[in-house]
Amino acid sequence: MKALLCTRFGPIDALELRDAPDPAPAPGEVVIAVQACALNFPDALIVQGLYQAKPALPFAPGAEFSGVVQQVGAGVTAYKPGDAVIAFAGHGGLAERCAVDARRVMPLPEGMTFEQGASFLLTYGTCMHALHDVARLQPGETVAVLGAGGGVGLAAVDIAKAMGARVIAAASSPAKLRLAQQHGADALLDYCRDDLRQGLLALTDGHGVHVVLDPVGGTHAEAALRATAWRGRHLVVGFAAGDIPRIPLNLALLKERQILGVYWGEAVQRDPKQHAANIQQLLKWFAFGQIRPEITEQIGLDQAADALHRLSQREAMGKIVVRIAALNFG
Repeated sequence: MKALLCTRFGPIDALELRDAPDPAPAPGEVVIAVQACALNFPDALIVQGLYQAKPALPFAPGAEFSGVVQQVGAGVTAYKPGDAVIAFAGHGGLAERCAVDARRVMPLPEGMTFEQGASFLLTYGTCMHALHDVARLQPGETVAVLGAGGGVGLAAVDIAKAMGARVIAAASSPAKLRLAQQHGADALLDYCRDDLRQGLLALTDGHGVHVVLDPVGGTHAEAALRATAWRGRHLVVGFAAGDIPRIPLNLALLKERQILGVYWGEAVQRDPKQHAANIQQLLKWFAFGQIRPEITEQIGLDQAADALHRLSQREAMGKIVVRIAALNFG
């Protein structure tokens, strides 16, 4: 099979598109013929050795993907060959086939394309966990979403609106902000042009926001935290800016602010029942058109390394999806 392989941790352009052995399912696993794989910021980190997980070399990146079950391992009864599924494997999706623990697989929902399925689980699962489970977001509260033009940011806008919140979308360009506005953002803030703290305070009549969802980090984190209301919650989702901020802890003391970490992958393992409930709610919202993955590009496997580089430089908007169906059946 063809696969985009990381043979050593290092620059993204060191990835190699080449032949790899076909996987065989171990007990409890399924082999999926990959149809579509969405690119996410952790994919760019993992090949550089900058992510908390470091797979054994060589491996294909690609945390979330969709496809058709080809084989099932011993003990697997929930799936059979021919089933259309979504998978969150952590890595392996940028290949024609991938062996996945069956517990990390779910049926492709009715009415959802393979491309949408590949773009659904990681970003929407993360943001649902962040806003519902960690922040305990309430209807009528105000949420500031940083990086609102990216995959995580747009998912956060969708979910916060579905939960009845007012959303302030903050991003680095007018184009990204227009995309967030199309997803229902109530107010827009360009933090490359305007002061983030002052802008958020102005948009809340000086009261501050109740929740900040922050997948960006860097210098924007402290500015957003300073713009939270009494007992405001700052959700630490990631550090797309590249820098992990050092926050003065007196900012937490003032106004009794909370700085809350969001680690969706671990939370899924610790509380699978809550994860299942979150997914069911997301699927209901999807069915009613309240949430929708924003797929801005569809590319081939030979273009994936370049797209990962652009993603790492924060040049991409929405979700980039790598289509692999032609390799499987063409």
